[in-house]
Amino acid sequence: MTASNDATAHLVHPTSGDREWWRSAVIYQIYPRSWADSDGDGIGDLPGITARLPYLKALGVDAVWLSPFYTSPQADAGYDVADYRDIDPLFGTLADADELIRAAHANDLRVVVDLVPNHTSDEHAWFRAALTAAPGSPERDRYIFRDGRGADGGEPPNDWQSVFGGDAWTRITEADGTPGQWYLHLFDRKQPDLNWENPVVRSEFEDILRFWLDRGVDGFRVDVAHGLVKAPGLPDWTGPMNMIDLTEADTRPPMWDQDGVHDIYRDWRKILDSYPGERAMCAEAWVEPPERLARYVRDDEFQQAFNFDFLVTPWRADDLRAAIAQSYRANDAVGAPTTWVLSNHDVVRHATRLALPVGEPRPNGIFATDPQPDAELGLRRARAATTLMLALPGGAYVYYGEELGLPEHTTLPDEVRQDPTYQRTEHKEAGRDGCRIPMPWEKDSASYGFGPGEHTWLPQPESYGALAVDQQDDVPGSTLELYRTLLQTRRDLRLGEGSTTQLDLGPDIVGYDIAAADATVRVILNLGEADYELPSDATVLVSSAPEIAGVLPTDAAVWLQV
Repeated sequence: MTASNDATAHLVHPTSGDREWWRSAVIYQIYPRSWADSDGDGIGDLPGITARLPYLKALGVDAVWLSPFYTSPQADAGYDVADYRDIDPLFGTLADADELIRAAHANDLRVVVDLVPNHTSDEHAWFRAALTAAPGSPERDRYIFRDGRGADGGEPPNDWQSVFGGDAWTRITEADGTPGQWYLHLFDRKQPDLNWENPVVRSEFEDILRFWLDRGVDGFRVDVAHGLVKAPGLPDWTGPMNMIDLTEADTRPPMWDQDGVHDIYRDWRKILDSYPGERAMCAEAWVEPPERLARYVRDDEFQQAFNFDFLVTPWRADDLRAAIAQSYRANDAVGAPTTWVLSNHDVVRHATRLALPVGEPRPNGIFATDPQPDAELGLRRARAATTLMLALPGGAYVYYGEELGLPEHTTLPDEVRQDPTYQRTEHKEAGRDGCRIPMPWEKDSASYGFGPGEHTWLPQPESYGALAVDQQDDVPGSTLELYRTLLQTRRDLRLGEGSTTQLDLGPDIVGYDIAAADATVRVILNLGEADYELPSDATVLVSSAPEIAGVLPTDAAVWLQV
């Protein structure tokens, strides 16, 4: 047993004194097709979300982020948008969206919607027009069309690869039937990249922002925020496509984090600031190092940017302390909050990811034939990681179902996979379907209460039944009740607005004092092999371990009143 002692300490984050909602909000991500199905077609929809909003109010979050619900052929689950001003019939109608926004506000929940500006669907009216127009036409100039290499133009314009696997270029057939130009798609071939050097593109998206702001949304999560502008000349690139995987020797990729993106976001910020009610934007920007990411949250650009560096940090005390300190240092330098996140629709759920071997590369999905992670270990660490995260001042995002301890579906049959990554990597990567499984609400109902029918767009594993909402509601020690207690305590004590002092409690112990308006809370995470003795004069507010009696076991975290 490791004994606690008088800790040396140093401040890593001061209180800013600012009170805008987005600085400390906890925002719940809903993947619309996976949260609640109102009509029995096996796909979640907007009326289903609206009906379940009281659950989120009781959970204690401040806002909801909705992944794309726009008109789309669904080649990438809605991130291939054909019409940014309408709702896909899978999810409902514009009237349903208006009602959802109204009902959310009635439940004291703000609404953040996804915006996908890097690319459209190939079924968007603009791209259809580009295919029938001539090379060099205004229609083509709204996308990134180029002549191919080689004498007959039969080779791609450069060697860029798609994030989803395979070439990032597709050659079209011209209107006269001859082989033609190539278009860039950093993702699926059905997601052509827009040309953000074109003022028409910029004007269109400014109008799209206004369209949704006028309908009452409180903000936007911006997809691939670091990818809109490409380096001049589109030079070849042979390094990793994910910036988090870059080494110190790598230069910045020519398709990511180009300085020109910031001019776009300054214009967007002016639009948001012209509306009442503190409208906000959050950047999905996989950018390294933290100082580069902090450029996105300067006071005239985004209000938030996801802290992916924290999400991918190995389950080691030194790594966690370094990630937290570096994040605060970079964001505090520009007066922005740090925005914490552990799971989303693009990564293995942290109740599974944290059971994988520590320090190994993060997989893009898990196959049934892969070594299966220890579910009990993963859940224990996930509860501890969340207990640490929700103590930290700043904003935070919670992915649907993580409050139930939902694991990744690691035995999903290959024949039901829908993520384009699975096909484009020739089945080498499982992809993201395993983290997008429909939500379980009631153990003994059809589709675990997801909808009135048995069918779901992706099959739910049997393990989800015991984790359903009705199996955890009002059950002491359940993961759902842990989240409710964490969120209520965080809100009551205003921890999201506090200062953060790092404590030296030992090599395997992560500890912070969070000094908020009405109290000081000490969060301790034990990553050592031995139990950690807690201060005898401290009051336990909440613990990730169901029962602690003066000691904190390994892979557990606690909030203490000190």
